[in-house]
Amino acid sequence: MSRAAASPLPVAVDVAVVLTAIIRPEPDAGGYSASIPALPGCHTQGETLDEVRANLREAAEGWLAVAHEDCLARDAAGLL
Repeated sequence: MSRAAASPLPVAVDVAVVLTAIIRPEPDAGGYSASIPALPGCHTQGETLDEVRANLREAAEGWLAVAHEDCLARDAAGLL
C-alpha cells in the first residue's frame, strides 16, 4: 500500500468552549433551574448556585457527548 493511498489518521484536539446559561431562582420549589439556550433540551437544577453550576457543566458535557455519538453514527450510516 502506498503512502498516498493511506487515509490520514484522525487528530484529537481539546477545545475550550464558552456557553451562556440562564439561571433562574425557583422561589416556590427552592433552589435554581438552569438551561443553556445553545444546546436545545439542556436543562438542570440545583439547590445552590455552586450546585447548579456543577450540574450545568455535567449536563453540557453529556449533551455534547450524545451529539458527538449521534454524529459518528450518522457518518457511519452514510447520512452525513
